Amino acid sequence: MDAAPMLAVQGDAMLQNEEVAAMLRLRDLGWGAKRLAREFGCARNTVRRYLREGGPAPFRKPQRRTVFDGLDDWLQERFFRHAGNADVIRQELASEHGIVIGLRLVELRVRCWRRELKARTQATTRFETAPGQQLQIDFRDTRVWIGDERVRVHEIGQADL
Repeated sequence: MDAAPMLAVQGDAMLQNEEVAAMLRLRDLGWGAKRLAREFGCARNTVRRYLREGGPAPFRKPQRRTVFDGLDDWLQERFFRHAGNADVIRQELASEHGIVIGLRLVELRVRCWRRELKARTQATTRFETAPGQQLQIDFRDTRVWIGDERVRVHEIGQADL
């Protein structure tokens, strides 16, 4: 068999619906997966998948297990508690859950919450305290005349007491 047509067909992303329907009809006539793969220019595993699914099957990304499975709520709570410090989260994963992993994996896992953390830190709420409960100090400098010379003076002033 000539290899050039095989490569041209393999370059296509997926078989067309009509081709898969024809593949199913040929299977009903007794054609095997190997013969169908040669006829349609695709891998035998591709043919087997179409036959098993009974028609065109969309691509499904396999679900891979990670060390973070089941820890989403815990990770999110710790992320905001520690102001996004992934290294502290990594250390707590090791001490509390016995999961020893690299910092970069933790950083990649918590990056989805970084925008929310930034929004939370930028949003400020003004609050008032009772007199004597909080001290506010203003740092400023001014120029004053001492004798016949103008001198810069640094002063600390109390505001809103």
